[in-house]
Formats: sequence, C-alpha cells, structure tokens
Amino acid sequence: MTSYRLGVDIGGTFTDLALYDPAGSKMAIHKLLTTPADPAAGVLTGIRELLAMNEIPVEQVDQLAHGTTLVTNAVIERKGGRTGLITTAGFRDVLNIGIENRYDQYDMRLRLPEPMVPRDLQMEVHERLRYDGSVVTALEREEVLRVAEEMVERRGAVAIAVCLLHSYANPVHEQQVKALLAEAYPQLYVSVSSEVLPFMKEYDRWTTTTINAFTQPMVDHYLSELERGLAGLGFKGRFTIMTSNGGTVTTETARAYPVRLLESGPAAGALMTSRLGQELGLPNLLSYDMGGTTAKGALVLGGQPTKKYQMEVARAHEYKEGSGFTVKIPVIDMIEIGTGGGSIAHVDERGVLRVGPRSAGAAPGPACYGQGGELPTMTDADLVLGYLDPDFFLGGRMKLDKAAAEQAIMAKVGSQLDLELTRVSWGIHETVNENVAQAFRLHASEHGRDYRQFAMVGFGGSGPVHALRIARILRIPQVILPVGAGVMSAFGLLMSPLSFETVRSSLVSVPQLNDKALSAQFRPLIEEASAFLHRAGVAPKDVTIRRRVDMRYKGQGYEIEVMLPDSEGRPTSILELPNLFAREYERIFSHSFVDGTLEITNFKVEAVGPAPSMEGGYSLGDAPAGAKALKGKRQAYFPEAGGYVDAPVYDRYALQVGERVEGPAMIEERESTCVVGVGDAVTVDEHHNLIAEVAAGRSA
Repeated sequence: MTSYRLGVDIGGTFTDLALYDPAGSKMAIHKLLTTPADPAAGVLTGIRELLAMNEIPVEQVDQLAHGTTLVTNAVIERKGGRTGLITTAGFRDVLNIGIENRYDQYDMRLRLPEPMVPRDLQMEVHERLRYDGSVVTALEREEVLRVAEEMVERRGAVAIAVCLLHSYANPVHEQQVKALLAEAYPQLYVSVSSEVLPFMKEYDRWTTTTINAFTQPMVDHYLSELERGLAGLGFKGRFTIMTSNGGTVTTETARAYPVRLLESGPAAGALMTSRLGQELGLPNLLSYDMGGTTAKGALVLGGQPTKKYQMEVARAHEYKEGSGFTVKIPVIDMIEIGTGGGSIAHVDERGVLRVGPRSAGAAPGPACYGQGGELPTMTDADLVLGYLDPDFFLGGRMKLDKAAAEQAIMAKVGSQLDLELTRVSWGIHETVNENVAQAFRLHASEHGRDYRQFAMVGFGGSGPVHALRIARILRIPQVILPVGAGVMSAFGLLMSPLSFETVRSSLVSVPQLNDKALSAQFRPLIEEASAFLHRAGVAPKDVTIRRRVDMRYKGQGYEIEVMLPDSEGRPTSILELPNLFAREYERIFSHSFVDGTLEITNFKVEAVGPAPSMEGGYSLGDAPAGAKALKGKRQAYFPEAGGYVDAPVYDRYALQVGERVEGPAMIEERESTCVVGVGDAVTVDEHHNLIAEVAAGRSA
C-alpha cells in the first residue's frame, strides 16, 4: 500500500496543500482561501478536498507537515493570551526601557511596539544570581505563590513568562518558580527564559520569552482543534510542525516553544529553493516568495539557506531595523515586506501612491474576489492590466470580477490622483515591484552580496506575476519558476527533517580551553537537543549533530558564528578554532588580526534527523491528451510594447521540454501565472521548470 506525505501551508490569504506519492514521484496540489476566523477549518476542508479529488483514503497518508503564519499574526494583531511576567527585584522595567539604540536618531517621536506584558502584570520576586550562576539571594516560595495569586486570580493572567537575572548561567531559580506555578495552577501556561533560549542579554531573552508565553494558549488551542479534526478524518500518521529554522518538530515541542514558529511557512519556501539549486547546480540563489499578504526574500549560499539567531517581529516601521521586537530564535535569514496580492493601494497624506502593508486578506479579500471588498489591491491591478484571466483563477474554480476591480481602483486611487485607469493600475503594479526590489537590495547589501551574480527562484501565488519584472530592476540575469510555483512552500514542508536547535551563553577565553573542556561545554546541549528527536521516535544512530560557536576578539561587543566542521566523526580541536575564526572574520571584514585574543560567547547545537527523500523528483502529472500549449491571446499591458497588446497565453502543463516562449506573453498554471516581459525569453528545462532569461540581465 502506498504511503503518502502531505504538506499544508497556511498563508494570510490562501492555504496551500501538496500531496506526494514517493512510489510514483507524483505530486497533487490544492489551493483554497484561508479561513481567518477558524484556520483549522480551512486546513481540514483542504485536506478533505485534495484527498477526494485524487481518490486517496486518509489512512494512506502517514506523514503530515504543517507550516503556518498564525504565530506571527497573533503577535502583530495582539491576539494571544493575557500574560504576566515574573522577574528579579529591581528589573521590572526592562521590557519598557528596552535598549539604547534608536532606529531613527533624528526622530523625536519614535514609536515602538508596546511590550506583550502590560505593566500591571510585570511583577518582581526577591532572588539574585551572580553572572557566574552562583546564588546571592535565595528564592522564597511564599513570595512566588503570592505574586502568582495576584496575577492569575486577581488580574486574569492565563500565561506567565519567568525571566530572572543570569538564569542562562544557572536555571535553578527559574525551575523552582516553574515547579511552584505548576503545583498551584496546573492549567497555567508557563515559559521560562532558561528553556526558551538561554542567551545572556536580558532584554532580548525576556522579549523572546514573553512572546512565547503570549502565544502558547493560541497555539495550544489551534493544534488541539486540528488534531481533533484530523482524528475525525481518520488520520493516524505523524503530524509535525515547521519551525523558523527549516526543520520540523512534534506538536508537543511546538506547544512548548511557539515562538519558534514565527517564520514557519516562509522557511519552507527557502528550503525548497536550496533543493532546487542543488538539483540545477546553482549554489547561490535569491529565494523570492510572494503570496497574498507578504513577499519574502532569502539568500541561498553554497546550496544552503543562510541562518541567524535573531529576528524582528511587529515593527512599528516596516523597513526600519530596531523598530520591532527582537526575538532570539534559530531562523532562516529573510527579508519580509508587507506586499502581496491582497496589499491595499492608497494615496498617503503627501498625495503619493502607496501599496501595503495593510492587506485585504482572505475576508473580504481584493475587490475582484466578489466577497464584498471595496478597497483596491495589487491583484485588482494585475487583473485590470490583463495579467490574470478572470475565468481561470485557481484553475477556474474561482471567478474574478474585473468591473469591481476597475471601480475600486478609480474610486479610491484614480479619482484622488486624477489619472486614468491604466496609469493607476500600472502605478500599483510597478510600485509593488520597486518596493520588493528596494527591500531585496537592502538585504543583499547587509550580507555584502551582489544579486547580478545570482539566479532568482520565484514562487508563491503572486510571485511569478512579478518575478521577471523585479529581476529586471535588480539586473538579475536568470529567473527559475519551478513546477507548482504557486504552492512551492507546501513542497518544502515535505522534505524538512525533524530537528531542534539550542544555545547556551557562556563567556570563555579560548586560550583557557582544551579539547576536553570544549566537549564538556557542548555535552549538555547535545543531550538536550537530541532528546527532542529521540522522543519523536528518531533512533540515536540517525541523529546528526552540528556544532557552532559565537566568537569574537576579546573586548569586542560583536561576535560572529563559526561552524565546527567535525570532519569524519572527529570533533574539531581547540587548536583549529583560531584559523576557523580568522577565515570567517576575514570573509566578513576583509581583514583579521593574527595575534588577537579570542573568546567564545555562545555554544550552539543543532540535532537533525533524516530528511524525507524526494530523490525521484516530482511531477504534477501529464497534460491532457491533445492539449495545445497556446491557449489563445489576451489584451495585456506592456509599456515597452507601447501599451496594451494582444499577448499569447500558454498552458504551462502542455509546454514540452525544450520549448521556448518569448515575451510579451503569459504562461498560466492553476495556482499562478508567469508574466513574460518584452525581450524576456523562457525555456522549459528537463525538470519542467521554466528558466527565464531576463532582458536587462543579458545586457548588464
């Protein structure tokens, strides 16, 4: 009996599903509107519909991997549980004071997001540890219970974050508080900073822990609803959740660490981009994903997505680093822009056209969806410009109302700018392209990279519509649009291994270490990370351990990550660390100091299980017998051609390997449409990917 793998990715507008048959290397896909009021309902409906369309019983699905943006949305929209904070006496105001850095030093009215915990629920207990973890003042049981009673019984807290000073060095007091809370209030959600991620900097660690506590009730409720629904369908396989680092975890781990799900869905797309690059022999790629709500960009270098241990969420200013919450979690390094198919176009107070970051979402959605939306969006503009077929959206399962799109654009934007419909629609389309390109340029410059030496992989429901134009702006020579580009993040879920990463801060001078002491620093981290995989059923022999350290020259306030190669099963020697550090430091700063004293600030461990196989690749099935690649022609706007032209429209499923399409043209599949500009040329490769040579890239 065939065993299938199912990937489900919830976005702000659409929920994407992919069902993989390893025996036949076949992929079946589905896309439906997200149900914001009850996200689990949309997931369950999508699973039922996908299985029914392919006549597959749910009993034959033995793995379900799920990615979601629900945690990010809960933080941005403040839809979590009422949360309290227990902290060390004298440090109650850390969350409110924040850090010294200003994201705009000339703005006298800086806006920052309010802490997840209101000030009346930030309470202190008298305890104290030194920086080395030794106890100065012992914790008092009665005081903890008194504070907990005030928070829970009088002020309505359903979750508590425990953030004590120097707990990264010694978690004893935090563990005592956790035990007391569990005894007094068994139903209370409790997050302790020494478990969530024990970094040494208080503000970052406490912000991360409060977000974890704030989102725990919501995540627990959502997963419970989903598990009940899956059980009702008859699903008995393994259910895992994608985390921000590109790995998956069990639902038990996801409930304990919901903060690790902040980039759950987007991480899957970057993971799939790296796999595609390995398949095509392209080690350096820009992963570009645009859905209904946001656009995401990630760098793939040397065949792997770049990672970091810090991200920002809920920024007061979308493009300004430092204007949001700093979160310390392992995460694939991405730039995220509030621009997608549902992004609302408007005229700001200066009379300038803006698109996003507000989105029409799935309900009511863009005006053209015919669900009562009256605000113009990017999708409305793309429809008016002729890039979308109103009768073939989602393969014809959803009809679009072009007249409603025209009405919304002119009523809300055109009338204010005193411009005709085509100019406004093109302005919306090109504003989106420029916004995404600007954000991607910034991301590349921060990493010292030049996109002109990269290829772009474009995907997501809206991605292929804009990919070639954005590449033209960035002067990227080649764009790859994979098979099933509209649901590619769901594909990434199908190849993600179980994994867990942990870190512990410990300031150690390298000259004072030897190989035995280095191994002793890593041993508890390896045991902790591996335990999560063992509990999920992964055999110890199948667990791969990856070790990293954060290092710096003594006295610096900035550290860089160094991977320990551990070649051929032999742990990296302490004698190798200076050369490894010097090589990485020189790569970043073009110079290293040979005689500088080194110190380690953080020890990191990642435990990884076997990756699900997709060695045979995948196909979406053959085109219907007799299907013609050229579907017809449609009026579409291409400024280089002088305006609207009768552009050919091709059926992607009927295009054969080696066929070439020159712009202007559109190539349609059920979940997305590729817009080929004037001078661009697209060829179908042996894997049925669309390989686009961009005009500006060729002339660069």
